[in-house]
Amino acid sequence: MAIEAPAREVAEPAHVAAGRYRLGREIGHGGKARVFLARDLLLRREVAVKVFRARAGEPEELRLQDAEAKLVASLNHSALTTLYDAGVDLGDPERPQIYLVMEHVRGGDLRDRLRRGALGPQEVASLGFDIGSGLQYLHESGFVHRDIKPANILLGEHREGERLRGKLADFGISSLIGRGESGESITGTAAYLSPEQAEGHEAGPDSDVYSFGLVLLEALTGRTEFPGDVATSALARLERDPVIPASVPPELAAILAGMTKRDRAERLSLTAAIGAFQDVVVDDIVRRREVPDAERVRLAAVRRYDVLDTAPEEAFDDVTDLVRRTLHLPVVVVAVVDEDRAWFKSRQGVPLPELPRSLTAEIARTHGPGTWNLPDVLAEPSLAEHPFIAGDPHVRSALAAPLMTHDGHAIGRLLACDVAPREFTTDEVAILEAFARIVMRELELRLASRRALFAS
Repeated sequence: MAIEAPAREVAEPAHVAAGRYRLGREIGHGGKARVFLARDLLLRREVAVKVFRARAGEPEELRLQDAEAKLVASLNHSALTTLYDAGVDLGDPERPQIYLVMEHVRGGDLRDRLRRGALGPQEVASLGFDIGSGLQYLHESGFVHRDIKPANILLGEHREGERLRGKLADFGISSLIGRGESGESITGTAAYLSPEQAEGHEAGPDSDVYSFGLVLLEALTGRTEFPGDVATSALARLERDPVIPASVPPELAAILAGMTKRDRAERLSLTAAIGAFQDVVVDDIVRRREVPDAERVRLAAVRRYDVLDTAPEEAFDDVTDLVRRTLHLPVVVVAVVDEDRAWFKSRQGVPLPELPRSLTAEIARTHGPGTWNLPDVLAEPSLAEHPFIAGDPHVRSALAAPLMTHDGHAIGRLLACDVAPREFTTDEVAILEAFARIVMRELELRLASRRALFAS
C-alpha cells in the first residue's frame, strides 16, 4: 500500500539561494518542506520560498532534479501558484536542498479556512472551476499532482462582492521528491488518496480528479470523508463511495458523485467537471445580479481563452509597447474583463495588475460597446475617484478599443491613456482598433492551437 512516508526533519535553510532571497518568518510547514516568507532582493517583492530536503545524493541525480524543478517553474496558469525560481542549493554540500520560489498568496490555505467552518455551495463551485482549470492545464502539460489536499489549495484575498478564487500549490512536487528513499513510496496524503493509490497502483490524472472531489466535498460539509489512521482511511474508500449529504444542492452533488467514483473508468472527466462547475458559478451570478443572457455568454467567452490571472507575456507586451510608441502615450493596458474585475494581461505605465470592473461601469453604460474616446476624463464625473486618475499615473485622457471575439463578444479592452488632455484623431482611433484586433488574433490562434493539439 502506497502511503505518505513519515515526516523527516527538514534541513535548516540558512544558505538557500543566498544573496538573492532574504528569508523571514516561517509561514507553513509539513513533513516534506517548510515555507518561508521572503524578500526578493533583486526585484524587491515579497515571495514565498519552499525548502525541501533533497532526496538525491549523487551529482547527476541532483542535476536531473534541478532540471525538473525548472520545468515545473515554467508552468503558467491563473489557478496555479506562480513559480518564479527553482533549483538545488549546494551551499551546504552535505545537505543539498531543493527550493522553490513562488508568489505569496495572502489569503491562506483551504485547510486553515475550514477550521472556521464549511464553505457555501457557490464558493465550492468557484473553487471547483478555478482549481479544476489549473489541474487540467497541469495534466495537459504532462504532470500528475498526486497530493491534492486542502493545505495545497491557496485562497486569494476575498473582497466584498467578489467570488472566492483559488490557486493550486505543490504541483509537480511529487515528481521532484516523490522517488523516496530506501524503498519508501510517497504518493499522497492518506485522507485524500484515490482507491487505486490506496491499492498501490500508479496514480494518473483520474486519481487527481478523485482526490479533488474529496477535498471539495470536505469544503462543503466541513468534515473529512475518510478520517482515521492510515490503514482505516485508505481501506474505507475501497469499500464504499463517499457519502454526499442530501443537503448538498443537486447540481453539486452530481458533480462530486461523478468525481469520486471508485471505478476510475466510470469517474467524471475533469473537462466535464469544469464545465459543470462553470455552469453553477455563472447561474449564481445571473440569479444574484440579474445578469442578462448576453452577459452570461460573454463570461463564457472570457473563460474559454484562459488568460485571467496569468503573468504578462511577451506577445501582449509587444503590442502595448508598439501602441505606446506609435501613439506616443505613456499608459497602455490589455484588460480582460470578467464578472467583477478588469485583469491586466499586459500593462505599460500603471502599477496594479487588476482593478474592480465597477470603476468603469458608468462609462460602459453611457459610451456603449464601441471604442471609448475620452479627451478629458475629468469631464466624466464617475471617473473622478478612479485610482489611475486620482493617483499615479494621473491619467487625463483615454482611448479604449474593445477586444472582440470572432463571434461578437467583447471580452475586454485595449486601453491607451495620456497624462494630459488630448483630442484623439480618427486615425489614432483606427490605429488602436487595429492593435485590438491583433490582440484578439493572437488569442484566437492560441485557442485554435490548443484545441488542435488535444483533439489529436
